[in-house]
This record gives sequence, structure tokens and C-alpha cells, in this order.
Amino acid sequence: MATVSASKVMFQRVTGPGLDSDSYSCILREIINSRALVEGKKLHAHIIKTGFWFLIFLQNNLLSMYAKCGNVAIARQVFDKMPERNNVSWSAMLAGYVQRDYTVEAFLFFNQMQKAGMSWNRFTLASVLRACTSLAAQEQGKQIHASAVKTGFESNNFVGSALADLYAKCGRIEDAYNVFVKISNPDLVSWNAIVAGLAQNAKFDDARQLFDKMPQRDVTTFNSLIIGYSQNGYDEEALKLFCQIQWAGMNADEFTFASVVRGCAGLAALNQGKQLHSQTIKTGFDLDIFVGSALVDMYSKCGSIDDALKGFKLTPKRNVVSWTTMIISYAHHGCGKEALQLFEEMQQAGARPNRITFIGVLSACCYLGLVKEGCYYFDSMSRDYGISAQVEHYTCMVDMLGRAGLLAEAEEFVYQMPFEPDPVIWRTLLGACRVHGNVELGKHAAEIVLRQNPQDASSYKLLSNIYATAGRWDDVANVRKILKERVAKKEPGLSWIEVKNKVHSFVAGDRQNTETEKIYAQIEELNEKMKEVGYVPDTSFALHDIDKELKEELLCHHSEKLAIAFGLISTPPGILIRIIKNLRMCGDCHTATKFISKIVGREIVVRDANRFHHFKDGFCCCSDYW
Repeated sequence: MATVSASKVMFQRVTGPGLDSDSYSCILREIINSRALVEGKKLHAHIIKTGFWFLIFLQNNLLSMYAKCGNVAIARQVFDKMPERNNVSWSAMLAGYVQRDYTVEAFLFFNQMQKAGMSWNRFTLASVLRACTSLAAQEQGKQIHASAVKTGFESNNFVGSALADLYAKCGRIEDAYNVFVKISNPDLVSWNAIVAGLAQNAKFDDARQLFDKMPQRDVTTFNSLIIGYSQNGYDEEALKLFCQIQWAGMNADEFTFASVVRGCAGLAALNQGKQLHSQTIKTGFDLDIFVGSALVDMYSKCGSIDDALKGFKLTPKRNVVSWTTMIISYAHHGCGKEALQLFEEMQQAGARPNRITFIGVLSACCYLGLVKEGCYYFDSMSRDYGISAQVEHYTCMVDMLGRAGLLAEAEEFVYQMPFEPDPVIWRTLLGACRVHGNVELGKHAAEIVLRQNPQDASSYKLLSNIYATAGRWDDVANVRKILKERVAKKEPGLSWIEVKNKVHSFVAGDRQNTETEKIYAQIEELNEKMKEVGYVPDTSFALHDIDKELKEELLCHHSEKLAIAFGLISTPPGILIRIIKNLRMCGDCHTATKFISKIVGREIVVRDANRFHHFKDGFCCCSDYW
């Protein structure tokens, strides 16, 4: 880099005669700007030899140089050896601790500073407030705020921005905004702090209003909103803002790419994700560990597990996020053995799994029906890694036992939990009762869920399905009557497919598509061919009290079958078909799709609410266990 070369050139002048203290100070500033620690150490030695060490402003510069170059330990040694210290000395050391995330040390040092009777300046207050933010130390932050008010620094840009950031990250968005409006002349940093705070607290309308009023913006401004949108499921808005960055001629950074790539994952927008991947390669951000993990996640959620694995293998450095993302990807695609193998490799590589890693591991055991192994990993969490099981881990265990038909054990596991089971746990057990036709336990689980959340439409649907499968049509009618009375809206089954950069969505019995006649003709043709090779419609999934022929007709027109038929008539032979469904794929559609994949000689990937199904040559990767 040019700055490093410049610092080396300037340092070479040190060996010449006639350098004064101002020259040393100038060279130190250049070394700090270029983060040239090696030259800084040499200059430090030269200052001692030439006798300029006694000057306090040079000592302060040396202290700052070590702190900003990342060596806080030597910075502290310099501080401790100083025969005399002033406010600049204390503030520089405090800033060094905060900048390197030594937040506990920063608090202790700030207390020492107070005991030494040092006065505060705006930089001191801003630094200690950032330490409060890192530790979510809200009460200490309020005390510092009171001191800022007394000393007149509340309206200062540095202090006001730090206060706004603190309150926003502690969820006190009104306090954050009140601080912001008191800043006398807010700069870009101040504006970014409040916009980020509003976005982090999902106050997107307010954040966007301020965003539009800003006198200037930089990529950090855009990132504040993009990250907030992406984390809260507003993926389309995140992608639109990314386009604005490009129109404005700004350079996106690694945080931008990581967020918008995750936005593509949420939308299952594979083509856009591939375009973003190309941009990350051009800019070099594909090698960033977080961008790389986002790309793996995107390819996985868009149904391309092979591309996800390629991205994982190309990641030069891996952390727990990288390993965990790939493990969860494998699990969701039915590659349970690969997920567990990768978990073993992760441990051998010295990466320590976290609670999210174990969600992936337990999910893999769940999808494979590996009850014994799942119990082992569940116990290993606390025994080997000191990780306390959270509700997500218990949900995985209940799901695993329930899928395996061990409903009594699943119920017992729920009652043995160390905390009150939430509705998700009971709904998971209810789903297992639906699969295995356990009416009484299903009724019990549904009653508990609906007692806690009377508006939970999915539980009404599951209970209704259990009754319908058992032929208890009076109970079905009663459940649907209650559902209607309580105004709980049942989410309709929806499937969609992307063809030529356009998304086509379908509901059951849909006739809105311009190719409707061809779609239904394709379904009729497929039905005839499937029945010739042994397909028998499973009418238990047509949950209405009607005759068999009508039930079969309803099954033919489920949303995923319509989407598959559209894909077949709209793409060339041999092309892989990807379908997304918002609900769990029904058993009959699952069986039919296996037949279709063999008849048409195509691989069909379906992402439902629970996992991915890869259909090829008449088989599914889930081995009919989902």
C-alpha cells in the first residue's frame, strides 16, 4: 500500500541528524494512519535513544500508535511507564480498549480515571458509552448520559451519536430519538446511528423517513436499512435498496453483500443470487467469511445443495458460522449422513459448535429417524460443550420422537422439560399425531395450543385433518365452525416456480394462469401414465366428506402439482424443476412427484415449510421419512 511505503520513507529520515519533536510527531501520525506497527516500534526505540521520550505529547502519540495498531498490551505498558499523564493520555488508553473490544477493561480503566481526578472530554464520554453499548450496560449508560448533560456534551456529535446508538441497541428507541434531536449539528455518523437504531428495532417507516431526509448518505447508511430489512424478512425492500446503492455509484461492502444475498435466500431468488455471487467474485468479497456463509445459505435455500457445497469448499477460512450453515443445509436437504459427517470434521478442525450447530445436528437425526444418535447429541451439548438446551433443541427432540412414532415418549419428554412448553412444542407433537393418526393425544395437544393461542389457525387445521383421516366428520365440522367463529384465518396452500426470471404462483384448483388449459391437460396426461405404473391416489389427504372420485379430482389439483405441470410445459426436457411451497407437502403429492420424476426423467426439487425434497428416478432424498 502507498501509505505503508510512505511511512517507511518517512521513517528512514529518522536516522538523519536534526530531527525535532515535531518531526517525530509527524512520522508517528503517518505510522498510525498506515497501521505500520513494525516501523512504529523502531521509531519508539529511536525516540528513547535520542532523549525525546520525556515529552508527554510524544508519549501520548506512542500510546495511540500501539492502541490503533492493535497492540493494546504494549499501549498499556507505555501508559504505566509514563512519569506524568494528562487527560489525553487517559482518553487515548480508554479509546484503545474500546476500539479493540476490551469492554470490561475499559470500564475498569474508566473507574481508575475517575479516581485519579481526571476531567472528561467528548472523546472520553463517547468511548465509555461505546463500552456500555457492547455490554448492553443500560444503567451505566444512563449515568454517563447524566454526566454528559451536566458537562454540556449531550449535544456534541460524538457523544450524541454514542448515546443514540446505546439506547437503540438496548431497545429504547424513543430515548435514542430524543438524544438525536438534541444534537446541535448532526453529522453523517449521527444520522447513521439513529437510522440504524430505528431499523434494528423494526421501525422501518420512521427509519425510511429519516433516511429520505438525510443531507448525505454513504454505504453505512444504506447498510443500516438493508441489514434491518433482511433480518426482519423484508427481503424485497433490501434488494431495492441495493439497487439504489448501485445507481448512486457507491461501492457495496461485505456487510451489504452478506445481507442482500440472505435476502435472495429468503425469496428463493436463485437467479438474482447468482448475479450477486458474480459481483462478490469481481469485488473479492466472496472470500469474506460472512459473505461466503451467506452464499452457502442462499444456494441451499434456493434448492441447490451442490452449489452450496461448492461455496463452502471455496471458503478459505471457516468459523462456526461457516460450518453450521453447511450442516443445517445438509440437514434440510435430507443429507443427514453428510451433516453428521461434517459435524465430526468440524470438531476435528478445532471449531467449537454452538447452540445453532446442534439444532442442525438434531434436525439431521430427526429427518433420518436416528433416535439413538439424536439422544446422544442432545446429551453431548451440555456434557461436552456446556451448552444448555433451549426450546429449539427440545422441539427437535419432540419432532424426532414423534416422527419415529414414539408418541408416548415424545409426550413424556415434553412434560420433563425444565421450563414451560411453548405452543410450538405442542404443535410439533400435534403434527406427529396427524402423521400417525393418534386422535386422543392430538386432541389433547391441540387443546393446550389453542388455550394459549386461540387464533392459531394451523392447529385447527391439524386437528381437523386428524379427525378427517379418522372419518370423524362431525368433529371436522365442529372444528371448522370454531375456526370460523374465532376469525382465525387459515393460510392457504401456495406453490410457486420461477421460469425465465418470472415467478408464477398457484393455489389448489387455480385457473388464473394464462396456460391453465395446458397445465390441466398435462396433469391429466401424467395421471394416466402414473396409474399405468402403479400410482394409487391416497384420498385420505382429500379432507372433505365427499365421494372418492371428487376426492381424487381435488388431489390432482393441489398447488404443487399445478406448479410442477407448469414447469414441465414451460422448460426444455431434462431441466431441473424447483418448486417452493409455503406449507408441508401432503403425502399424496409426495408420492405422485416420485412417479412424475421417473416418468418425465427429470429431477424435481420441492422446498416445503419443513425441508427440501429432491425427487429423482422415482425416489426422494427423504426416503419417505418426513
